[in-house]
Amino acid sequence: MTPSPSTAEARNDDRSLASTMVDVAAMPWTPTKFSGIDIKVLLEDKSTGLLTALFRWAPGAVLPDHEHTRIEQTFVLEGSLADDEGVVTAGNYVSRPAGSRHVAYSPDGALILAFFLQPNVFFGPNGEREVFGAPR
Repeated sequence: MTPSPSTAEARNDDRSLASTMVDVAAMPWTPTKFSGIDIKVLLEDKSTGLLTALFRWAPGAVLPDHEHTRIEQTFVLEGSLADDEGVVTAGNYVSRPAGSRHVAYSPDGALILAFFLQPNVFFGPNGEREVFGAPR
């Protein structure tokens, strides 16, 4: 059943309910603070930390020791992503529960689509904690 024009028009009058279309190819890659890892932010809610992003990993790039504060979901589009639990290759998916902690790396480079409900917490060499969100 197709909605009547009056229903569709009423729905479209509320711009807060409009879809967000993103021309990903036109977006520049932005370097993160982690060498060899760039980002394209597709969706971000700074008030909650929600983030959907493409990440481009150079061969050998490492994401240092970090903890997932909420579930993280990753789909590997190209290349591979690895940690001490194994390797996720192109066309495959991994989720990591809240509280999980690891070091991630990409032996041969990767393009990944990742979904976060809150930013990760990173741990420095002296145990200092830093919350990481998208670059501003």
